[in-house]
Amino acid sequence: MRVVIAGANGRVGRRLGRLLVARGDRVVGIVRRAEQEQGLADDGVEPVVLDLEKVTVDEVAGIVVDNDAVVFAAGSGLDAGVTRTDRVDRAAAILLADAAGQAAVRQYLMMSSMGVDTLAAGKPLPDELDETYLRAKLAAEEGVRARPVVDLTVLRPGRLTDDPGTGRVHLGRGLGFGSVSRDDVAAVMLGLLDRPCTGCVLEVVAGGTPVADAVAHAAPAVA
Repeated sequence: MRVVIAGANGRVGRRLGRLLVARGDRVVGIVRRAEQEQGLADDGVEPVVLDLEKVTVDEVAGIVVDNDAVVFAAGSGLDAGVTRTDRVDRAAAILLADAAGQAAVRQYLMMSSMGVDTLAAGKPLPDELDETYLRAKLAAEEGVRARPVVDLTVLRPGRLTDDPGTGRVHLGRGLGFGSVSRDDVAAVMLGLLDRPCTGCVLEVVAGGTPVADAVAHAAPAVA
């Protein structure tokens, strides 16, 4: 498989890149700064320096062409402010979709966030969730979904931790808010690249089901 990861130096994107490389896949990692290149190269990922806040669709299409899938794992980070959160978490996700469509790369896997459904329903958010971030993620999901040239799968993790992965999760819809290891989120994303679920929106938190079984059962159930 040939995969392009936007946000490849992020804490989930980096883990996903390593998993893909470990099994022999070709991975291109989009990063914002030149100093991030060497770490990805050391992982076996082909780094490309490209600031998704500033580039054109044509420039991104030139990177993603001839690949099998694109992954959006980028994020603006804490305290980014309304403007930058919108540029990264919404606009860059849609830009990647437009580029993938132009390059005829249909498979698009997006990392979003639990809480998007709550926000969309107008319900109160848990204190630990940021409304600005969730609004950008909701708009990104809607914007990419409106692009019929890509086949979108959305994964909404709970609160992300750096705890070692267990290889076991709870994956589905309508889950209670919880936490999940970044290791396990990357493993689920790997499974969803192998088992595309066009139109699926899946939440993931820590649980007791092996990742492979969770993907096999949850993805068809919400297709």
